[in-house]
Amino acid sequence: MALKLPKSRTEIRRIQAERKRAAVEQARRSPFWRAKLEKINLERLEDPAEWRKIPILDKEMLRALSDQQFYNEFCVPPTDGICEYWRSGGVTGQPLFYPRSYRDMEYGLEAFARTYDCAGAERGDRAHISFPLGIHPVGQVFARCAASRGIGVNWAGSGASTPSAMQIELIQRLKPTIWLGMSSYALHLANLAEARGIKLDVRRLMTSAEPVSQAKRDKIERTWGAKLTDTFGMTEAGMMGAEDKPGLGFRIWTDMYFVEVLDPKTHEPVKEGEIGALIVTALWSNNVTPFLRWSSGDLVTYSEADDAHLPDAGPYSVFPRVKHAHRTTGFLKVRGVNLGHQDLEDFMFRHLEIGDFRAEAMNEGGNDFLRLSIEVRLGADGAGVAKALSAQMREKFELVPQVVVLETGTLAREFEANVKAARFIDRR
Repeated sequence: MALKLPKSRTEIRRIQAERKRAAVEQARRSPFWRAKLEKINLERLEDPAEWRKIPILDKEMLRALSDQQFYNEFCVPPTDGICEYWRSGGVTGQPLFYPRSYRDMEYGLEAFARTYDCAGAERGDRAHISFPLGIHPVGQVFARCAASRGIGVNWAGSGASTPSAMQIELIQRLKPTIWLGMSSYALHLANLAEARGIKLDVRRLMTSAEPVSQAKRDKIERTWGAKLTDTFGMTEAGMMGAEDKPGLGFRIWTDMYFVEVLDPKTHEPVKEGEIGALIVTALWSNNVTPFLRWSSGDLVTYSEADDAHLPDAGPYSVFPRVKHAHRTTGFLKVRGVNLGHQDLEDFMFRHLEIGDFRAEAMNEGGNDFLRLSIEVRLGADGAGVAKALSAQMREKFELVPQVVVLETGTLAREFEANVKAARFIDRR
């Protein structure tokens, strides 16, 4: 497999036309898809009306299948055998386990490796990987693909496998140039290092799997003294893209993934720049799991971002950008007030005195309330920060929270066993 970067949008469209047909042909081998695709005209797939005859697939449809039905009716037996299984992401619902063929993994590794390029990593860099290294693929695939870019790796894993104190010690001793992990864990390590009077010193940070607001990005880059590159992927497809410029959105590998942005209700395409539901079709990594028109649960905006003519444009400017709006399930409703997860996170991380936080919707005596557990920076007045935070929450969100000040490191210890930090919890 030698999947080189395309040189033009015209080349991408040619690849998409060929691989969309191959994806539908592969899906027709699946009993789950066979009847659904019977009337699809393979010769007309480039007609948007014909393509949209393919039903949209979502996780609830898969969860309605038993394990036996999923593996026997949805999956397609690969010609080269099963290489490994990938656990679906997310923090809600029953996880699914997707088989990947050896050919799938060739493309999967290349898709992950491209993120190192976007981050500016170079041959000879050294990576400290703090993503979980279990059955969820993100950590181990980031580690395995680094060799293709000449990058050395310390397979540290999450705090569950390598305690946070030891992670900090390893960063000091081995002096990596790149740190990779969840953005939440980047905050935890920085908070713990500060509590110990330690300055973490790397050149680049690479994150994934959690939204990174501008306030969160500023906080992480300030505490680490390093540039952050966020990446975007999903287990159903693979690593789909990365930032090439901070905060502008993810360059999506559209030679590997065909993406649509649709109105969530009508399923009609939205205009460029308008918010819609992200729909993804894997063009190469579909040899066992034929994910056609997969609804990821992400709300995004799409931009052609055709800026290859600009002086600072790199090779990844050939791709369009997708930027998160928010997850469809990303809010807590407390006493009639909808608190968007990203809105609240952005608000909290703009307070320089706050190191980290957790938000919990609670009920006591029949009354709902919001509990904010916070850790404050060294030297800050915890009681004063809590009082000011409560007043500002009332002004911005029309909700007065119960604020609890925790000892620095408390949240890190609670979070570090999770794939994704459970920062927003409904305990009612």
